[in-house]
Amino acid sequence: MKQSNSGKKGKLFVITAPSGAGKTTIRNYLLKNHPDLYFSVSATTRQPRPGEIIHKDYHFMTPEEYDKHLEKGNFLENAEVFGNYYGTLKQPIVDRLEKGINVLLDVDTKGARQVKEKIPEAVLIFIEPPSMEELERRLRSRGTECEEVICKRLREAEFEMAQRDFFDYRVVNDVLETAQKEIENILYPKGI
Repeated sequence: MKQSNSGKKGKLFVITAPSGAGKTTIRNYLLKNHPDLYFSVSATTRQPRPGEIIHKDYHFMTPEEYDKHLEKGNFLENAEVFGNYYGTLKQPIVDRLEKGINVLLDVDTKGARQVKEKIPEAVLIFIEPPSMEELERRLRSRGTECEEVICKRLREAEFEMAQRDFFDYRVVNDVLETAQKEIENILYPKGI
């Protein structure tokens, strides 16, 4: 595959966080301020939420379509989350990395481990809330899920928080602007 003029491969950055830790807000900040950064849109079998755009927020697939991709080995990572299936299509990422384009991937901790196994040079960044109490407050203030789902997300968050030492970087999202800048400096170190 043809690389960019510099011949330099792109870097793969993987961000992970418990639901409610601010990952989507930080991701959107990075994409807005760095249009050269390619965001890998995940595939999912879940139904679109209000306001979500097909092929921008997710590649929404039927379970049958998802299974075909899974059988062909087309996913870089995949998982079942709360009864729905999610996966990252491998080829769009590989194509961009070969062209020297940096890629941002947004997955859970299990997906991050799968990516690291397949692409060891991937840079893993874990975004954590300042506390579990603050995380619960954020989840409840969204007002988008029932009590049962909030409790599931909190249990999953405890599991994810226990995985944070596996990551190359850990960033506490206490003050959003500070966390955004800290992650931006990981992707784009000053002086390079």
